[in-house]
Amino acid sequence: MFDRDGFDATTVDDIAKAAGIGRRTFFRYFDSKNDVVWGAFTDQLEYMRERFAARPPAEPVMESLRAVVVDFNRVAPAETERHRRRLELILRVPALQAHSTLRYADWREVVAEFAAQRTGRQRADLTPQAIAHAALGTALAAYEHWLGDPDSDLATVLDTAFAELARGFGEESRCS
Repeated sequence: MFDRDGFDATTVDDIAKAAGIGRRTFFRYFDSKNDVVWGAFTDQLEYMRERFAARPPAEPVMESLRAVVVDFNRVAPAETERHRRRLELILRVPALQAHSTLRYADWREVVAEFAAQRTGRQRADLTPQAIAHAALGTALAAYEHWLGDPDSDLATVLDTAFAELARGFGEESRCS
């Protein structure tokens, strides 16, 4: 419906009717229309926490971060186009961009928790927060790159971007 009618023109009532449920039932599953696009994001964040916890303790922070973020963003080949449309909505529809700040904060919180645990700092300290913000910025740049290059693979783009982040985007950087 979002593809056909546009996000702004699609109402909660339209979605509920198409799903064969009532408006009240819709709100048992989603807080708002914006949350439909994000799906079970809270569950995905729990999965991300589990993946961080499973990383080898001696592994460098940035290597663990790269591995988990790439894994977090893997989708089955049959879901690639649907995922692409979903990210296009999230990154390009103004109402969803505004709503995304809440989701991004939740995502950064998970990353900061991991970085704090690994660095022996508090979650709110500068280093874990800087890592979380840099990681989000890197992921968003990778998503935008992926959306602009239909022949690219999201996992590969993310892997490259996070490897470059870990290296500090030095002169030998190969990101394009």
